[in-house]
Amino acid sequence: MFPKSVVLPKMQTQPAAVPPRRLKLRSTAVLLLAPLLASAAVSFGQTSAPVDATALVRRAVQHRLDAAKNHHPVRYVLRRIDERRDTTKEIVETRDGVVARLIAINGKPLSADADGAELQRLDYLAQHPEIQERRRKNEQKDSDRITHLLSELPDAFLYRLEGIVPCPSGQCYHLSFTPNPHFTPPDLESGIFRGISGQVWIDQPQERLTRLEANFVTDVDFGFGILGKLNKGGKAILEQTDVGGGDWELTGLNIHVTGKALMVRSFHFQTNEQTSHFAPVPRGLHYRDAIQLLKQVDPSQTPYTP
Repeated sequence: MFPKSVVLPKMQTQPAAVPPRRLKLRSTAVLLLAPLLASAAVSFGQTSAPVDATALVRRAVQHRLDAAKNHHPVRYVLRRIDERRDTTKEIVETRDGVVARLIAINGKPLSADADGAELQRLDYLAQHPEIQERRRKNEQKDSDRITHLLSELPDAFLYRLEGIVPCPSGQCYHLSFTPNPHFTPPDLESGIFRGISGQVWIDQPQERLTRLEANFVTDVDFGFGILGKLNKGGKAILEQTDVGGGDWELTGLNIHVTGKALMVRSFHFQTNEQTSHFAPVPRGLHYRDAIQLLKQVDPSQTPYTP
């Protein structure tokens, strides 16, 4: 599947609440780049017959959507390093949205006081389902936006098969992609596709993305430059891994972008995320049950501490 948490293409004049992963960053990353993951999951035949790349991408989009519908919820560990903090969280997916517990800062378990405050936060969340409901609604809005962007992929890029190469999962298709010069973005978010090119590596047996390298090759304006701009030179690297049973999860994310919002406010964003220790949880798990699971975690024990 594909994950599910800096606001770049959707400029805001007011600060937005930051949900846990697939946290706002992950949602943003998904909105900017994850659609390319779906487009990368293109199947190529074993013969030398010409390939209709556009038709393959259209099928890949549907493949991605079907995988998301059948995704089994999981729990996992997320370590995120950015300009300000180095945090590690335990995440649980539920029918009510994701729930997270902070377990380490700078690679070290929380102090007793900090851990106590985190447990109190979880207790408060359990008593206020409206907070979790807002989070779930935000996640759903992000999911809907991703679906919209997916529909643009067949027309937004030109794809080229470079060959079949060794990769961590075995043998992978190596593809390059460039913006389609004839693509007319229907909205501001889709406009980001005009400035991205790069490479993808796709697992040959399962035809799923293992790695994506996306480069911002041109400046991209939003709202004729009035709302904002993403600068040329940014880069994003994403890695996906089959964590078991054909469940492909985003296990690596590295983003470095710069730009300007509302013509005057410059921003610089750099982050690195790694996810690991995936384990299934029951379908239909209630968020309060996830809180109880998280409260049983011992941050001082591996694998919870990096």
